Amino acid sequence: MHLIIQHIGQLLTLSPSPQGLTSPRPSPKALGEGGRARVRAAMSELGIIEDGLVAIENDKIVAVGKTSDLKPKLKLLPHTKVIDAKNQVVMPGFVDCHTHLVYGGSREDEFEMRASGITYQEIAAKGGGIRSTVKATRLASREVLKRDALKKLDRMLMWGTTTVESKSGYGLETKTEIKQLQVNQDLNKLQPIEVVSTFLGAHEFPEEYRSQNFESGIDREGYVKLICEEMIPKVAEAKLAEFCDVFCDQGVFTPEEATKILETASNFGMYPKIHADELASVGAAEVAGKVRAVSAEHLLYPSQTGLDLMKQAGTIAVLLPGTSLTIKKNYAPARKMIEMGIPVALATDLNPGSCTIENMPFIIGLACLYLGLTPAEAICAATYNAACALKRGDRIGSIEIGKQADLLIMDIPNYRYIPYHYAVNYVKTVVKRGKIVVGTS
Repeated sequence: MHLIIQHIGQLLTLSPSPQGLTSPRPSPKALGEGGRARVRAAMSELGIIEDGLVAIENDKIVAVGKTSDLKPKLKLLPHTKVIDAKNQVVMPGFVDCHTHLVYGGSREDEFEMRASGITYQEIAAKGGGIRSTVKATRLASREVLKRDALKKLDRMLMWGTTTVESKSGYGLETKTEIKQLQVNQDLNKLQPIEVVSTFLGAHEFPEEYRSQNFESGIDREGYVKLICEEMIPKVAEAKLAEFCDVFCDQGVFTPEEATKILETASNFGMYPKIHADELASVGAAEVAGKVRAVSAEHLLYPSQTGLDLMKQAGTIAVLLPGTSLTIKKNYAPARKMIEMGIPVALATDLNPGSCTIENMPFIIGLACLYLGLTPAEAICAATYNAACALKRGDRIGSIEIGKQADLLIMDIPNYRYIPYHYAVNYVKTVVKRGKIVVGTS
């Protein structure tokens, strides 16, 4: 083995039943593709081992347990690096399962407008918001988009994020949607964080489909047809995205339109996700349940029927408290979801308009303060459950034998410091695929 972290003050395995060197627990893959997200009390089971040890060989975890039990059994080779993590916390890397990472331009002018009392919807109605970023993204070259995204990823890595979902949605035309997804592919070759692609052509209606010749002022049918008959087939053919998302809400896509788009994408091999009921209760959570979406995201105003359908479908609720903070909106009913048995995940929703937060510890703090999650629940939501929202819970999100070695060493005495000091970066070392990518010891 090439890396051993020993004498760990608190080792957060995120395994309900931490096992030692010779007794790995069955892979979550056996419970269902991508792992099964945790619900209710299981979200609080961090699988803490005091005076812990983790051993890594190549990109995999090969031993997890107490230092006193495992150290005598491990053979150190000349190249083995040993890190002493006494009085520190070791935990899985953060999984940011909802971002809009790749975009052109910026919208600090809109931030100032919101600070003066103008609402997100009012800004969007005047041609700002998503449509403003669409203009900038269409004009930006692939190289410029890549350069700007790399800067963001560098900062996210320093805060402990090791996996990021990145949506398109600032093209609203085939060429630029593909350009955004190609940038995601480029990013995976240039830096350590794994970037997972989601196609979001149904993020808004573009200017060229807006006309007073139509009753609503928008050629809704024409744009949905473009998404289903041109964008989705081309994205699928080029294998540019694992997931397809739709913004189903007031002023954007209807439940019927969202259903058509997501069912089309599913037929082309993409897993469904949905921006659901962020601005109003429009029936988007119901769509999530009916199409068996992997995740429904935002969920500030879900109906009871929608939540019931989500629970039946096993849909993960990805909650984004940073967006509620930024646009001064309500927060999602997280406690109700947890008590119902709906799995909850957390993400930043990094985007140029409604949330520019790039660090997951801050989101964990907001989740505890405004969503009512406990520190343990929030950590589960930002690691293992977030990995399940990307169908990766079988290989990342917890520290278990056989899993990919994505983990953090944090210079804190216990895990509660993460939300307690949520604006402070305590990440000392980041390990991605078994390699130290931040820090030296």
